[in-house]
Amino acid sequence: MALQIPPNCDLTLGLTCVEKGADATTVWRMRVDERFLNPAGIVQGGFLSAMMDSAMGASAVLSVKDRRVYVANTEMKSSFLRPVRDGDVLTCTANVLKPGNVVAFVRARVVNDEGALVASASSTYLIKERGE
Repeated sequence: MALQIPPNCDLTLGLTCVEKGADATTVWRMRVDERFLNPAGIVQGGFLSAMMDSAMGASAVLSVKDRRVYVANTEMKSSFLRPVRDGDVLTCTANVLKPGNVVAFVRARVVNDEGALVASASSTYLIKERGE
């Protein structure tokens, strides 16, 4: 199976990876549009979770020395702290708290264009070798 980079889920959200650090930290951005709003006019939390999941998954892959791996989110806790509205530019920073060969523990933080924290998450990723 060929990998599509970036995956369709990232393209749908308009996610752009703007930084990949040697320490497996990744930084992602997206501009919110009306497709992601709930009836109250704020971003539905699942879209914020999807952003954090993509960022944390990328960080989990980067944390493995041989990057020929797949990672799968086995659990995730998301917290939503402030409303996000149409037009907001979000920045998500993910980093690995504890790397491993079988699982990695990862966290993410999302801030708005004013630098205010709007969401955070922690997750465990299962790591599996990718065959040719």
